[in-house]
Amino acid sequence: MKNRFDFQWRYFLFWLAFFVAAKALFLLYHFSKTTSLSGSTLAGIFAYGLRLDASATAYLSVVPFVVFILGSLLGRRFPFAFLVKGYTAVVGLLVALLSVADLELYRVWGFRLDATPLQYLDSPTEMAASAGSAPVMQLGLCLLGLAAAGIVLYNKIIGKIPALPSHIGRGRAALAGLLYTALLVVPLRGGLQQIPINQSDVYFSSILFANHAAVNLPWNVANSWRLRDTNTSRYQFLPDSTATRLVQPLYTYISPASDSATHALLRSPRPNVLFVILESFTSKLIGSVGGEVGVTPNLDSLARTGVVFNNIVAAGDRSQKGLVALLSGFPNQPNNSIIKYPRKTERLAHLCQSLKPAGYHSSYYYGGELAFANMKSYLVTAGYERFTERGDFPKSQQNSKWGAHDHILFERVLQDFKTQQQPFFSTIFTLSSHEPFEIPIPSKFPGSDETALFRNSVYYTDWALGRFLQEARRQPWYDNTLLVLAADHGHGLPGGNSVEDPAKFRIPLILAGGALRPEARGRVITALGSQTDVAATLLAQLQLPATAYRWSRDLLRPVAQPSAFYCYTDGFGFFTPKGVVIFDNVSRREMSRGAGVTDAQLQQGQAYEQLTYSDYLAK
Repeated sequence: MKNRFDFQWRYFLFWLAFFVAAKALFLLYHFSKTTSLSGSTLAGIFAYGLRLDASATAYLSVVPFVVFILGSLLGRRFPFAFLVKGYTAVVGLLVALLSVADLELYRVWGFRLDATPLQYLDSPTEMAASAGSAPVMQLGLCLLGLAAAGIVLYNKIIGKIPALPSHIGRGRAALAGLLYTALLVVPLRGGLQQIPINQSDVYFSSILFANHAAVNLPWNVANSWRLRDTNTSRYQFLPDSTATRLVQPLYTYISPASDSATHALLRSPRPNVLFVILESFTSKLIGSVGGEVGVTPNLDSLARTGVVFNNIVAAGDRSQKGLVALLSGFPNQPNNSIIKYPRKTERLAHLCQSLKPAGYHSSYYYGGELAFANMKSYLVTAGYERFTERGDFPKSQQNSKWGAHDHILFERVLQDFKTQQQPFFSTIFTLSSHEPFEIPIPSKFPGSDETALFRNSVYYTDWALGRFLQEARRQPWYDNTLLVLAADHGHGLPGGNSVEDPAKFRIPLILAGGALRPEARGRVITALGSQTDVAATLLAQLQLPATAYRWSRDLLRPVAQPSAFYCYTDGFGFFTPKGVVIFDNVSRREMSRGAGVTDAQLQQGQAYEQLTYSDYLAK
């Protein structure tokens, strides 16, 4: 039979049970991943995750425990039961909403919900568009199911709270409640050990999905918001002098600077530069770099008359990270993005800034909202003279959930370029191949699943690019224009690559246009490189200095040790010609390594992450 002094431990047990239910829902929602786990791994998800669940439970129990003490002191007139139920209902609904949102965000992003989405709160329309392909009805049912489970658990475990027995004094009851509250310190910090619990304590498996499933969601959100840029010790592996020595060969050319002339691709030292950033254009769908044939016929045709770099790795997995890597040659951060901090981006080099003293006029085109993910502050600091974004298109042309579809965007560029001063540096960022993958033309490929929608959206953007190029070739400016085409990042589709999978980070890089020398056309560059190397490569062709781009190198000049580094959420992959090693910063363990990869390569990747993160902090 329940009594009043059972309340506190019963309340603690309720939240533990609720978190177990939420964890089970997460595993069921991602059933295809869950079925690949062994029974012992599944048991480990709940067993290892219990400490974080208990820590989150302790935090959530503080308020009801304090209310219990007040109710004991103030007696029957104090609405103790009402306050506890109200608090639990509000917090429970919030946790349920976060848990259900996390189900779909994890499928798209590959990491558990943390403080990252908070940077998008100022762009609710774009957030909604990004989630446009989410199964709303299915998620609604999950929310109802989780809320119903919470109500049942509350009634079964806690139920009606008895009044204080008449033979027990208020002071005695309050003292008992205070002792229970004091005991919360133990689960709150994860035990009696010296160092409080952290996320790494629940990482028990070499399978990243299993580790992610073990994490308690509310704890993860609160902890990531609390730490933000303060938890830097996990990116310190070596003395800085050792790290510098290991990274130096990655940027040491084995040919003299004068040899750059032998790699000249351009007919003119001051061509127009049209930099086209293609949303989510993974190499897996581009035939000219080894992907599927027939999805991007126009890009592949352009590649046959241009210069193709077929071994390029994206620096990260989000658009705002790709922008900084491509336009500033700056690596990504494993737990954040520098674009969130204007005071830091103000100290970045930028292609627009580098080209302006050489007489270049600049413009930036995007069919969506530039304010999304704080991109606009970064681009304004870069010094673009003119911006065209969603609000600059008539309402009738804002025919995508993101804004104006790509063919509308390209038509606007063609119109504006009739009066564009030359030489110009213009950046075009497409958007139609972003979720929810809606397109304004009939589908090319059959199917209604997400992979088919994505493939068709890439095909549409390529179609829009083809129409643009067909008309551009007739314009007087085209003959002296260098086209730089690269993806902002890769994609998990097709194939459903996990968040850390190297295949997800392979992207195309193509140089084309009328400014290329005839003898350069059709050239294929197989050298391993990164998205961050585009800036130095372009500046070398324009015979402009690239010393401000510390983390960028000329892809046409060989270096002592070719490499490419990419970040996913709190982990990295490090490519060399020997293969790739993947390392998780939370558990501080390898997730995988290629057959030819040595311990020295892992250490070199750690050194790279350490130095680039230190540079980010110092900005």
